[in-house]
Amino acid sequence: MKTRSFARPASAGTRAPSRYAGSKTTSHPKPSFGGGNFKRSNFRSSKGRSGGSKKGRGDRIDVSRFIRKGEIVEEKPYVAKHTFSDFPFNPQLHKNIARAGYIHPRPIQDQSIPTMLEGRDVFGMANTGTGKTAAFLLPLIEKIAKTKGLSKRETVLIMAPTRELAIQIEEEFKTLAFGFGMFSVSCVGGLPISKQIREIQMGVSFVIGTPGRLRDLIEKKVLDLSTCHSVVLDEADRMLDMGFRDDMLFIIGKTAKEKQTLFFSATLSPEIKKLTSEYLKDPAFISVVSGETAKSIDQDVIRYKGNDERLEKLHEVLKKDGSDKVLIFREMKHSVDTLAKELSHAGFKVGGIHGDKRSRERIRILDSFKQDKINILIATDVAARGLDIPDVTHVINFDVPQTYDTYVHRIGRTGRAGKKGTALTFVPQ
Repeated sequence: MKTRSFARPASAGTRAPSRYAGSKTTSHPKPSFGGGNFKRSNFRSSKGRSGGSKKGRGDRIDVSRFIRKGEIVEEKPYVAKHTFSDFPFNPQLHKNIARAGYIHPRPIQDQSIPTMLEGRDVFGMANTGTGKTAAFLLPLIEKIAKTKGLSKRETVLIMAPTRELAIQIEEEFKTLAFGFGMFSVSCVGGLPISKQIREIQMGVSFVIGTPGRLRDLIEKKVLDLSTCHSVVLDEADRMLDMGFRDDMLFIIGKTAKEKQTLFFSATLSPEIKKLTSEYLKDPAFISVVSGETAKSIDQDVIRYKGNDERLEKLHEVLKKDGSDKVLIFREMKHSVDTLAKELSHAGFKVGGIHGDKRSRERIRILDSFKQDKINILIATDVAARGLDIPDVTHVINFDVPQTYDTYVHRIGRTGRAGKKGTALTFVPQ
């Protein structure tokens, strides 16, 4: 008899002169970076985009925007209107919430869960690490638990931009759905499609995946979403950025006409506004995004002349006290591998991830970084999107990011939970 994987319990400021550039900064008007055209990627969407740089785009950003002195701001803690016990969840779900260590609802959870339980559509503006995964999983698990045993079987569809985020969502689902007998499948590229087909054919309540692989399964007539009455688009803006628009619309079109739709996005671009107007019915708008960048992040630039000096200055940063857990961003996949080899040869504990690496290898490297077996992770934006990695002390842009929105998204990985973080951007002189 074949065994299956199912839900399991969880285991118990103001700008300042650059210190590195030695130059005085001046105020400049902020350049505009519009949502632009969202076109289908030239690559198969199950593999994502190349992560490559578009020449010259990074040069548009005013470098002074990368410099800001961080400060620990004593902000008043958010006072939740509810406790988890206030939510009318199944007793088993309350047990799972306690086992997962959740005490007080975070803002996105406090504000969205009551609305979702009413069956309303929701558009939530929230960044990675704000608790949005549990915000949509909890009411959906409750919803499916109530329909269990009924003749009408329902399916939940959750779309995410990357395989890592999809797998991360499924892991949290297994923790929160423990004891319900609910099954899930992670439909992502880079992992064997045959195993995913078997899981779907055996019956699942939650389908979690990336647009490309989901579309592949639908076109193979393996995945039937006609009984899907609950749809979640997590990090919808990132999926558009990665060229998944056509796949997203195709997949949504295969779901039931009457459904609850939940959109989550860190930005509200014109394209996102258009999608919400077309696919959400009288949605509740909930935003927990505050400010451009966290005030607790010390932002600065490092100026260099030539690649040798750039690598030398990176070594200096990595050897400094306090550089305990460092996330380095690069624009190109081959650049990730090159820098990882250079740092490894220099004696640093480092790993690199990008879209061309096998899923198992990417997962292994990410786990090593989370578990502090390595303290430096190099990644492209595509590979790192949606990842929630705690206790990152430094985010380093070894290449200038293409847009300021990308910069804000990157550096938001540090300076969390009341801790101070550092963001450094290397800028050629």
